[in-house]
Amino acid sequence: MPIKLSSSVLKETRWYEYAIRFVLGGFATVLAGVIGSQFGVSVGGLFLALPAIFCASATLIESHERHAKEEAGLSGRCRGQKAAALDAAGAVLGSIGLAAFAAVFHATVGASVAFAFIAALTVWAIVSVSAWWLRRKLRIVRHESRRSAHSPSAAGSRFVKP
Repeated sequence: MPIKLSSSVLKETRWYEYAIRFVLGGFATVLAGVIGSQFGVSVGGLFLALPAIFCASATLIESHERHAKEEAGLSGRCRGQKAAALDAAGAVLGSIGLAAFAAVFHATVGASVAFAFIAALTVWAIVSVSAWWLRRKLRIVRHESRRSAHSPSAAGSRFVKP
């Protein structure tokens, strides 16, 4: 499945959902500033890297998926949880890329800020896309091995005497 951008989701989102994301993101940023002023910018920066809107987006994604299934007359609880879990997996992959960005920027900022930013951005893109690709490949392999383990021919062959 290729990565693509869809603007149709913007029409489905209600104004108060944007407000929730804005308030939680702002709160996380203010909290990082307070922590930074108390314990130093290095510690505050760690909290600023917190995916500020993740909590809001995970609950909103779960709610949207659940309501969509319930409108079709089905139970949407499991579907909503799976959609939120997929969002969480994406946040983890993004965090891996963010950590790579921070490490490269920290290591190269002494030479040139512009160079450090370009190098860190390049590494972020490579690491994030590679992590996504690796997760996708591992998921496909795991799915295929699970399917072959449950196939009738594989199940029958376990009980055949040599």
